[in-house]
Amino acid sequence: MKAYLVLDLSVNDFGGFRKYIAEIPAFIAKHSEKYIVQGVQPTTIEGDWKPERMVIIEFPERTKAEEFLGDPEIQDLFEVRHNTTTSKLVLVDGCT
Repeated sequence: MKAYLVLDLSVNDFGGFRKYIAEIPAFIAKHSEKYIVQGVQPTTIEGDWKPERMVIIEFPERTKAEEFLGDPEIQDLFEVRHNTTTSKLVLVDGCT
């Protein structure tokens, strides 16, 4: 069953965030994932959720997403995202 990482982020330091933007695609490819939505500004239809930018990444299965999140080589890059954005991240399973 496919799994998805859904990221809601606001960039606070675009200059610092450029490193993340430049390097994250290689890690996405390494873990058999692909972008479904890449950094677009969403339109709120209902409720008070007002994300600035959204990213959705598809994985062939949950274990691939967990491997991506735990990859020691990417932890420094995650730290860049943590230091340059305000973000929320969830992992969800797709439908069968």
